[in-house]
Amino acid sequence: MNFFEHQDQARRNTKMLVLFFGLAIISLIVITTLAVGIVLHIMTGVDTASMSGGALSGEQLSRALSVDNWALLSGVAAAVIAVVLLGSLFKRMQLSSGGVAVAEAMGGRLVNISTQDADEKRILNIVEEMAIASGMPVPPVYIMEDDAINAFAAGYTPQDAVIGITRGCIRLLNRTELQGVVAHEFSHILHGDMRLNIRLVSLLNGILVIGLIGYFLLRSVRYQRVGSSRKNNTVPVVLALGACLAVVGYAGTFFGNLIKAAVSRQREYLADSSAVQFTREPEGIAGALKKIGGYSHGSQLSASNAAEFSHMFFGQGVKMAFSSLMATHPPLNERIRRVEPNWDGRFVRVSLEEAASRTEASQDATDEMQRKREQLLTGILAGTAATAATSGGMSGGVAGGMPQHAAQESIAAIGQPGSRHLAYAQSVLERLDEQLYQAAHEPYSARAVIYGLLLSEQPDIRQQQLDSLQLNALPDVFSELQRLLNKLVALDPHLRLPLVELSLPALKQLTDDQYMIFKRCLTLLIRADNRVSLMEWALFRIVTRNIEGVGRGRQRFDLNQCSEEVAQLLTMVAHAGNQNMEQATQAYQAAVATLAMPLPAIGSRESVSLNELDKALGKLAQLKPLQKPALLKALAVCIEDDGEITITEAELLRAVADSLDCPLPPLMERPEA
Repeated sequence: MNFFEHQDQARRNTKMLVLFFGLAIISLIVITTLAVGIVLHIMTGVDTASMSGGALSGEQLSRALSVDNWALLSGVAAAVIAVVLLGSLFKRMQLSSGGVAVAEAMGGRLVNISTQDADEKRILNIVEEMAIASGMPVPPVYIMEDDAINAFAAGYTPQDAVIGITRGCIRLLNRTELQGVVAHEFSHILHGDMRLNIRLVSLLNGILVIGLIGYFLLRSVRYQRVGSSRKNNTVPVVLALGACLAVVGYAGTFFGNLIKAAVSRQREYLADSSAVQFTREPEGIAGALKKIGGYSHGSQLSASNAAEFSHMFFGQGVKMAFSSLMATHPPLNERIRRVEPNWDGRFVRVSLEEAASRTEASQDATDEMQRKREQLLTGILAGTAATAATSGGMSGGVAGGMPQHAAQESIAAIGQPGSRHLAYAQSVLERLDEQLYQAAHEPYSARAVIYGLLLSEQPDIRQQQLDSLQLNALPDVFSELQRLLNKLVALDPHLRLPLVELSLPALKQLTDDQYMIFKRCLTLLIRADNRVSLMEWALFRIVTRNIEGVGRGRQRFDLNQCSEEVAQLLTMVAHAGNQNMEQATQAYQAAVATLAMPLPAIGSRESVSLNELDKALGKLAQLKPLQKPALLKALAVCIEDDGEITITEAELLRAVADSLDCPLPPLMERPEA
């Protein structure tokens, strides 16, 4: 099953989940309506003295549910629906900021991206490698000061995703094991599990509210005497109503948690297998699970609301009643045997005291040895880095040494990156200038990095851009740009996109005012020469889309409903990689031939504005998941038609894939035998 099938399955799972919860809510409405209707009927017209043994007779029951009371019952049903919906919407509003809201609710602390803490630097480096390898924005990392071994990924989209990880996880796992855990969490991001998980939290909260109302009613009569007045039946009625709501609400929550657990267990198996495919190191994910089994704290978290997010964690985060039914994760031994069939059944005993006894230097040396081992195992690392380093230029030269079908191979790896991509990401981080790498991790200098990437090669235009920045940018940011200018101008074009990706977490920390100034300066830089190049457009779109986030539209389209938008996109891509109309037409026609739909003839280079392209991508982002591969394949054919892939084409393809919510792994050489 590929990335697009996983996305489609995630949406179908969401629909099925909503159906199950809908049935649960209908059952709640029926039961609650009957119970509340009877209780309210008693309050409005039946004296408790007339009740035989405290119970309703058959005649009284039929009168309570008679046609005359339908208006009352309808009102009760509407009130129950309103309570569930409002409870769900309230929780959804609380979590509207995506992964950040979940991380903060769990007591997580955002890791300072320029941290000097050895543990934090190690986990940041691993997350950056995984993000570059998978072609998605680098997610912010949150540390939970908890001794347990656990982690989570949360958010609605890759743009608002975060990685949360416990201090115990970082200290007790080696680099290979941490890679396995992070790769597991990246699988949840890539396969759409995060949005499903947040929706589970919202829906369960809506049902839970009914039980909380019942609990509140029971507490409200706690200190009142039940039999204080034979004429006043309010107390027993409120007790009955509260007990009814509490039982119904908590029963609904129980069955909702059963559904949540069943869905979560299957997604955990998928994430484990994806992590092995990503790293090609089964001992990584298996080693982490073995240490959970042999550790005194295991994976159980101490956060007060851990149960609410229990299905999001790497390991079982809380103890559950009826553990076999309610467990959100499969048993450890089953997970280990799936990735390591020959496991001897023994867990690995670890303790924080032993971990603390290792010096920082010895840990760093161990990590470095593991990294070198990973690079040697991949084989292609040195050749890829050396070829890329000697090719291209700031004008958007050919991505040297790249085979003709590199774009199609990269598209085939969407959502399923492998060890080659991970090795390539490691080589990118090693090749980046240390000063630029550090600058990408601080909000002031990260803005300077993006400004520098947009500077023109032409000295007169570049000076005009610098003069404009001096007037409009914040003084400290402009000073950072001057400090980094020479290195940014000399930057290998292959490192341009990775440097942008590394800068995103720092840029997401800008205040609204800082971001408005930053965005205005980007616009001034791009318009300095009275034209917008595709490289500038691609960089601007990647940065702004990942900082501002994306809308979550509900409407879904087929490709044949977007023929105009597809033609605009292919026209722009065809002209981007070809100098004359004849070559562009040939590339366009080759792309159209892969699509089973009629499209108009190619337009001129000027026939499609970048504003129109933005609008077209906005609609194409709403394509059904299984419709997107055909479009991406057509784009790859268009780019590869002339037998070479330029840096501009690679960046354009990345920007388009990002707009379609398809994280595109880096374009790479084909490995030698």
